[in-house]
Amino acid sequence: MGLFDKLKGEFVDIIEWLDPSNDTMVHRFERYQNEIKNGAKLTVRESQLAVFINEGKLADVFKPGMFTLVTENLPLLATLKGWKYGFSSPFKAEVYFLNTKNFTDQKWGTPNPIMLRDPELGPLQIRAFGNYALKIVDGPVFIREVVGTDGNFTTEGITNQLRNIIITRFTDAIGEAKIPVFDMASNYDEVSKLLETKIKPEFNEYGLELTKFLISSITLPEKVQEALDKRTSMGILGDMSKYTQFQTAQAIEASANNPSGGAGEGMGMGMGFGMANMMMNTMNQQNQQKQQQQQQQMPPPVPPAIKFFLAVNGQQMGPYDMNTLKGMITQNQLARETLIWCEGMAAWTQAGQVPEVAALFSAVPPPLPPQ
Repeated sequence: MGLFDKLKGEFVDIIEWLDPSNDTMVHRFERYQNEIKNGAKLTVRESQLAVFINEGKLADVFKPGMFTLVTENLPLLATLKGWKYGFSSPFKAEVYFLNTKNFTDQKWGTPNPIMLRDPELGPLQIRAFGNYALKIVDGPVFIREVVGTDGNFTTEGITNQLRNIIITRFTDAIGEAKIPVFDMASNYDEVSKLLETKIKPEFNEYGLELTKFLISSITLPEKVQEALDKRTSMGILGDMSKYTQFQTAQAIEASANNPSGGAGEGMGMGMGFGMANMMMNTMNQQNQQKQQQQQQQMPPPVPPAIKFFLAVNGQQMGPYDMNTLKGMITQNQLARETLIWCEGMAAWTQAGQVPEVAALFSAVPPPLPPQ
């Protein structure tokens, strides 16, 4: 190596970083035993931050743009190094590029089932899955709290911790919301927004922002799902007797169309008719049971109204119902001494001595006193 090449390799005059991956969050600018030339060009592209660190201490932060590195542009680094104005010598400092774009489609899920109490199904277990998006909003905090001295930090280094936070807050939110499992699918947006509000402050502690949080699915254990499928199937079938009749007709038609012929055909038809008879008997029994249940649930018939005969001037009059008798009492056509009779009475009795009719006299006001 010639002297010119050696001198050229000692100084860095262009500092930039192009991200070849989709998951790198922080990249340390490599410069093995090289010094940064005073007046070097720094290029910070959109969705990037550049952070200078001197001897382990955070110094200057550069947002997107192109900069000439001089003392005036590096006030904190100049203070740490004790530079004087007009300093023009090369300097050593670590440069970290932070990727501030949205890191999308970060997966989360519950590694173990979550136990909860459903208002309809009782205690059960569920599992949940989804994705989220995040971005770096505070570079120095992210380096200090998460990255440390890692020269190439990817999303894999932080997602495990973030996933644990999400699962913990999801379990707590689902327990507090008390949403029935059958209604969770229609409340994904509401639950997602609730969780996003809960989780954001904890992401901020790492210098990150949670920009999107989504629930993609909530699943039940396999046996519970099978039981629910059967319950749904029963609801779809509706009237079981009609469904059985349809199945019987299908079986008879299949037997009649059996091409085997001869004894086999006759046997198939016989089996078909036998099965049909058995199924029809079963349906008749079910219908009878339904009718009996309906009859048991019906209220008893209303008892017939009581009607009385009157003995007036030696003649039998009536029969009259209770409303008619009440009107006759009001019009002084029926007195307590009037003989009355109805079915079930042994003999004619005065109206005032029959409890049902005697009650009508007390409900009628006495005649007005003479003026």
